[in-house]
Amino acid sequence: MSSSIPRFAAVSAVVASALAAGLLAGPSSVAAEITTAEAAADSAAGVRIHDIQGTTRVSPLVGKQVTGVTGIVTGVRTYGSRGFWIQDPEADENPATSEGVFVFTSSVPTVAVGDAVSLSGTVTEYVPGGLNSGNQSLTQISKPVVKVVSKGNPVPAPVTISGWSVPDAYAPEGDPAAGGSINGLTLDPETYALDYYESLEGTNVRIDSSRVVGATDPYAELWVTVKPWENPNLRGGTVYGSYESQNTGRLQIQSLTPLAQQPFPKANVGDRLTGTTEGPLDFNQFGGYTITARTLGTVVDGGLERETTDKQHKNELAVATYNVENLDPGDPQEKFDALAKAVVENLASPDIVALEEIQDNNGAKNDGTVAADVTVKKFTEAIVAAGGPAYEWRSIDPENGKDGGEPGGNIRQVFLFNPERVSFTDRAGGDATTATAVTGTKGRAALTLSPGRIDPANAAWEASRKPLAGEFVFRGRTVFVIANHFGSKGGDESIVSHHQPPNRSSDAKRLLQAQAVNAFVKDIVALDKQADVLVVGDINDFEFSGTTRALTDGGALYPAVKSLPLSERYSYVYQGNSQVLDQILTSPGVHHFEYDSVHINAEFADQDSDHDPQVLRFRP
Repeated sequence: MSSSIPRFAAVSAVVASALAAGLLAGPSSVAAEITTAEAAADSAAGVRIHDIQGTTRVSPLVGKQVTGVTGIVTGVRTYGSRGFWIQDPEADENPATSEGVFVFTSSVPTVAVGDAVSLSGTVTEYVPGGLNSGNQSLTQISKPVVKVVSKGNPVPAPVTISGWSVPDAYAPEGDPAAGGSINGLTLDPETYALDYYESLEGTNVRIDSSRVVGATDPYAELWVTVKPWENPNLRGGTVYGSYESQNTGRLQIQSLTPLAQQPFPKANVGDRLTGTTEGPLDFNQFGGYTITARTLGTVVDGGLERETTDKQHKNELAVATYNVENLDPGDPQEKFDALAKAVVENLASPDIVALEEIQDNNGAKNDGTVAADVTVKKFTEAIVAAGGPAYEWRSIDPENGKDGGEPGGNIRQVFLFNPERVSFTDRAGGDATTATAVTGTKGRAALTLSPGRIDPANAAWEASRKPLAGEFVFRGRTVFVIANHFGSKGGDESIVSHHQPPNRSSDAKRLLQAQAVNAFVKDIVALDKQADVLVVGDINDFEFSGTTRALTDGGALYPAVKSLPLSERYSYVYQGNSQVLDQILTSPGVHHFEYDSVHINAEFADQDSDHDPQVLRFRP
């Protein structure tokens, strides 16, 4: 989301001290403005902007009233978080101190770029997302009284951010004595990328022509990299391949020009933002360091095309997973048609498709409806209309409001299968609360319920989607498919957190979920070592994560995405990082396969879903 979300408040000296000490962590609402008589009485006159910014992330003057602060206006924001940036044209010699600062006005500013101003106000530290979000804070001057001294002055020359100026190391380790926070550490802009960007907070900066690594989103922002050599893939993105590969060259780009005056350009990954992009460097909760462009470059089309996977041979089983992003009957027919066309053309009509985020028959209307037959019927009919097979389907309706997702939507996983190619083994009795289990004799495993849910009473699945297990037969061979949609990363701190490394609180739930699925697969393999088991879906975690390690524990599964080159391992693009969230994992009995992450959504401004589907082909 863009910084057009209003900023509501600031942090007092007392709160900022706690922030600097790393004492505030965990989810919270937006920070509230706190004032104290002591802070109000404490003032500083004639200070320069670099004195306000200081050499750490938190101003040494936070909570103080400052007067006689001078600078040239370098940018004005008339929407969202209204205010303007000023910059001292006479910089000090300390590279750790920024010469720019944001002045929060709340109302539409009356100054213009090039105005020389003198102002007074209170130095505050605003934490986008709230004190307990883990986000770094933005130093600003609040409740300003502004005097325009002169107009038409030249804007201070921009600092050019380039691949050579941004350090390769991402961030220092947080101070253990401050709960892992880096807030109290002196900035080292020549060593760490986050310190480099922080040392330019509020400063007029520029980038030259740069490659787009995150497509334009609905909030009028895109991502570029100033390091084209940093973990690139052939389609133009930048790959997030480990917790240590944060990709330091990424920057978010927004425009200071209201959209009504100038539409934001539409860009895909691999396009180029050419020419000069220039403006103050901001920090917001939806991406961290952001160039709020006063001058925006021109997008040049890189020619990115949607991929098409190979058609399976007649003796190959093709299994796909696709998160269709809250599909419900109230969506436009165009969305159903586009998703259906992708299944038929881009995915080559797989034999089995596991769908995630199928909503109930009236979508987000929260009236107790849980059935999704209307949703699925509308989708399967669209597939036929697109020239695809007449898929049959199996699923289990969740309990109302028990599986998370959009309130009222009751998302669930659904199996589609082509009855001309594969059959489904129905074993009755599966419902939202009854667990399926593994039965059979040595060398021949079976499910007690098909379709059935895995361990739905397990606390790991509280307010989360329960895995859907199904038993299929292809050319006389049983194939077990487990469709998943693990817990989201909601609540995790971002990679620009003031905690380094960031806190990833959501890992704990996915770890338990992975352990439950791993145990179920082990039950199957214990009876039949050569069983064909596929664990598929939106795992909501990386191929290098603890979640994936738990899924593969004991050699029960192999993450098939690892069969691809490192540069091709991604299904989702987040803040300019191309990364894995969707996976297909195989049991040891699946000896040979072809795997494809089919890039048709995540890299594009026009998306039918925010996820790319995955396809695996093998011979059972």
